[in-house]
Amino acid sequence: MPRLPDADAPAASVTSGPVPKHAQLRAILLADIGSTWPAHAAIPSERELSTRHGVSRATVREALRQLIEEQKLYTVQGKGTFVAGERVQSQLHLASFTEDMRRRGMVATTLVRRAERAVPPLDVRAALGLPEGERAWSIERLRLANGIPMALELGWYSPRVAEDLGEQDLSASLYGLLADRYGVRIDAAEQTVWTEAVDDAVAEPLAVVPGSPVLVFRRTSRAAGLPVEHVTSWYRGDRYQVHMALAGS
Repeated sequence: MPRLPDADAPAASVTSGPVPKHAQLRAILLADIGSTWPAHAAIPSERELSTRHGVSRATVREALRQLIEEQKLYTVQGKGTFVAGERVQSQLHLASFTEDMRRRGMVATTLVRRAERAVPPLDVRAALGLPEGERAWSIERLRLANGIPMALELGWYSPRVAEDLGEQDLSASLYGLLADRYGVRIDAAEQTVWTEAVDDAVAEPLAVVPGSPVLVFRRTSRAAGLPVEHVTSWYRGDRYQVHMALAGS
C-alpha cells in the first residue's frame, strides 16, 4: 500500500513534563489517523517517527503498541504498520451477507468472479453428500460494503437443489435466489471460524497486503435437513468483527 508523503509536514511537539512522552506521541499520532493517514495507509517507520518528533525509539514503540491494542493501527509482518479502517460488527446469526450489511445501514454489492460446474474436493463432497465424480456449482464472489471490499467468498452448491444455479444472476443474495427460484430456504447451518494470514490470491481482491489478518468462516448450510451449501469466506480483519452474547448456565 502506498505511504503518503509527510516528510515536509511540521511535526507536533513532544515536551518534557507531567504527561509521559509516549502518551503525548500517542495523541499526536491518533490525530494523524484518518487525516494525514487514511485507512490502510502505511505510517512512517519507528526510526522516522523518532527523528521527526525528537523522541526515543522506545517512546515510539510504546505509543504504537497502545494504538495497535486500541485497533487504530495494525501490523503486517515484514511490511510495516498500517492504519486500521472502521470495523463492521456482526452478530453470529444465520443470514446472508446482503441482509447482514443492510441491517447495518450499508449498501452491499457483489462481484461474481467465477461460476462453473466442477468436481468438488473430498471435504466438500462429504459436506454436500455427493457421490464421487458428481459435479457441483463452484461460485466465487467478492462482497463489498459501501463499495469497499469486505469478504471473498468461495461457495459450493448442490446441483440436486439448484440444477441451473450458475446460469442465474448471482450478484444479489444467493439465499434469496434459492428461496425465490428453487423454493429452498436455508434454515440451519454449522459454522467454524478461525484467523489466518492471507496469501496473494486472497489479498489482491480484498485490497490488503499479503500477510494481513483475516477472519475465515466455513459453513455448511441446510434446508429441511438437506445439505445445500458449503462455503468459505475470508473477511478483512481490519473491517469486520464478531459480537457474541453469552449467558451463564
